[in-house]
Amino acid sequence: MNNTATEHATDDQSIRALMDTFRHATTRLRSEVRKVIVGQDEVVEHLLITLLVGGHCLITGMPGTAKTLLVRTLADALGLSFKRVQFTPDLMPTDITGTDMIDDDQATGKRVWTFIPGPLFANVVLADEINRTPPKTQAALLEAMQERSITVRGQRHVLEKPFLVLATQNPIELEGTYPLPEAQLDRFLFNVILDYLSADDEFAVVERFTNSVEAPSATACTNAEEILKFQWLTRQVPVSESVNRYAVNLVRATRPSDVLATDKVRKYIKFGASVRATMSITLAAKARALLEGRYHVSHDDVKTIAPAVLRHRMLVNYHAESDGVSVDDVLQQLIAQLPE
Repeated sequence: MNNTATEHATDDQSIRALMDTFRHATTRLRSEVRKVIVGQDEVVEHLLITLLVGGHCLITGMPGTAKTLLVRTLADALGLSFKRVQFTPDLMPTDITGTDMIDDDQATGKRVWTFIPGPLFANVVLADEINRTPPKTQAALLEAMQERSITVRGQRHVLEKPFLVLATQNPIELEGTYPLPEAQLDRFLFNVILDYLSADDEFAVVERFTNSVEAPSATACTNAEEILKFQWLTRQVPVSESVNRYAVNLVRATRPSDVLATDKVRKYIKFGASVRATMSITLAAKARALLEGRYHVSHDDVKTIAPAVLRHRMLVNYHAESDGVSVDDVLQQLIAQLPE
């Protein structure tokens, strides 16, 4: 066997070993999260995909639907550092990024600038009720989310990997909310809808959290180093040309001017999704395939994750508002009609 063949064999063995570790870790992760969270398996899967892709997730739901508890539980199960920021109308950008302060240098006796890190310096950052704060503070997250760094007084500070922003927001119809700018929305891999539980699940929640003084909690079953390896593994999952082409066509079909656009898209959509959405769909489909125990991406992977990737990247027009048509309605028809 030549050197190249030996290297390939070693690589294959390493990947298989890493996949075994991945399957064991994700099985435990799901189990630990379910100790606390009831009936939100699909949302948990989306958050795991977000982690594996190295993206960020926007969680939309009414107050009291366990958005904050879900994020805190996931951080505990991942064994990552966690910070929570409660977004309020008076929150300033430096409240989340950190700031420089003048301090006395004990060695020299001189006054020097010292950087005090903000809550963004954590692996998992919960931006709670992000649409309760004005756009100026919302925009302070942009550099951190995109560049994995922040800049204060011209100095760049790199954030520790992995870095994951999980932002919660209330529906925009509620009083005191500020719609997120399109540029910031596009930085989120997913917009996940956290709906009300079924009657049985709601009953289980009441029993679980009212029959004991101590609330259930999750135990760490992985760590930052292992998660970075899982993120590398996710990007190695192969995607066939036909699946890649389907993802491209799906995103192009969200644009009213494109020949692939359906009648509903042309009638109800003002702006469609960009190429960033195509890359997000492909990466998320790779992560979903891994979580399903496969090392290849199918058309079904793309179809399943597409709504969460696209719903916040498409802007409806006044016809949709007057007819009561949502982005999800348009996407449902688009996915059903677009040929594979």
